[in-house]
Amino acid sequence: MGGRGVIGDRWSMRILWACAIGSAVGLYMVAVDRQLKNRERALAEELKAMEAESGSGEVV
Repeated sequence: MGGRGVIGDRWSMRILWACAIGSAVGLYMVAVDRQLKNRERALAEELKAMEAESGSGEVV
């Protein structure tokens, strides 16, 4: 009763590793995307703050 099943052990390990690597790459891409969006948001807020400061300074 030593059946190998539908997929052999080597192929199942390869599929498992491929899924693990794919998940890691996906998580990395999500992290990079979030970092970019956070950086853009921070720059936009900083620009707004600078405009507010200069605007309030001009209206004397």
